[in-house]
This record gives sequence, structure tokens and C-alpha cells, in this order.
Amino acid sequence: MIPIPINLAVEDQLSEAVLRKMLQDTRRGFSIGTCYCRGGFGYLKKNIKHFNNAAKGTPFLVLTDLDQAECAPAMIKVWISCSLHSNLIFRVAVREVEAWVMAHRKAFADFLSIQEKMISCHPDDLNDPKQEIIKLAKKSRKRELREAIVPAQGSTSSIGPDYNGKMIDFIRKRWVVSEAAKCSPSLKKTFVAIKKFQPNYKTN
Repeated sequence: MIPIPINLAVEDQLSEAVLRKMLQDTRRGFSIGTCYCRGGFGYLKKNIKHFNNAAKGTPFLVLTDLDQAECAPAMIKVWISCSLHSNLIFRVAVREVEAWVMAHRKAFADFLSIQEKMISCHPDDLNDPKQEIIKLAKKSRKRELREAIVPAQGSTSSIGPDYNGKMIDFIRKRWVVSEAAKCSPSLKKTFVAIKKFQPNYKTN
């Protein structure tokens, strides 16, 4: 099988880890080139037209969070008015990529050492998935995880000192996309789109 070259563009390191695991789990032999991760959704929105144009030569997979936008299709129309090239996979996590991570409920519960029933069966419906994870981590029986994920009392940070490190470790070692997709429609749609993707180098 000839590897499919693809570049990534994401908001943060957590989103990058999610996409790398998703590409791996497709078992289609994607060859990841450059990952553009330089300043959140603002950078992605500013450069989406450039990624769309560059996709003519090398496919791009772009992932951003929906956050408080109304819906993914409307958000995409605001970001880019021209037609998306067939080699650009532009996906939106509802409402944040953290919802996709906790969607593998059993694995995430085991990771935090909490009861599975404490984790939402519909993470896409959560208004603030990141804060939901902080709330769940506060109940963890693992002190190391609590101290890493939950911001210290009096801290101005919204996350703990090793939030990304612990979450990325979970994604790499325990997260299974096909299991998480059962509880997250937006993740399922993205995973299906990636699995079905075929590069097209004939269109300009």
C-alpha cells in the first residue's frame, strides 16, 4: 500500500494528538508531513484559504473547535467563501476536541479512576467539554492526575500544569477512535470522512 501524504493544521497539541491517532486507527498508511499549530483558531481561520490552495499539491486535514458557533456548516461558510478543494478535509469538533476524547467513556473513566456513569453519554452536547474534564478530574482517586489536570487553587490558568501531557498520553495509549465515535456524532462523521478520503491531483 502506497502511503497517502497529508499535512495537518490544528489549534493545539491536543488536537494534533487526536488527528495523529485517528489517522493511525484508519490503518490506511497515511504519511504525515508538516503539522501547522501556531496560535489557535485565529491562525487557522486566517490561513484556511492558503491551506485550501496548498491542498492541490498535498492533502490537508484541518481541525478546529466549534466552541460557541451555531453549527459546523455555518462556521465553515464564514471561514471560507470559495469551494473547498477535494484534497482539503476541513472538520469541526463539537464543541471542543475534549468532547471526542472523553467520548471513549470506559477508557476515560479507567484513566481518571472514576465511575463510567459520571461521564456524559452525549459529550457533543456539553457547552464546555474542557471544564467538564477538569470537574471530572477533581473526583479522581489518583492524586497525580488531579494535580496535573486541575488548576491549583489561586491559579489564573484554566487548566492544570500538565493537562496537555496527561491528556495526550491517554490519547496515545488508551483512546480508541471507533469506541469514542459511538458517543460522538461529530467524531464519527470525521472518522468516516478520513477513512473514505482519496486524494485527487487532477483538479486545480
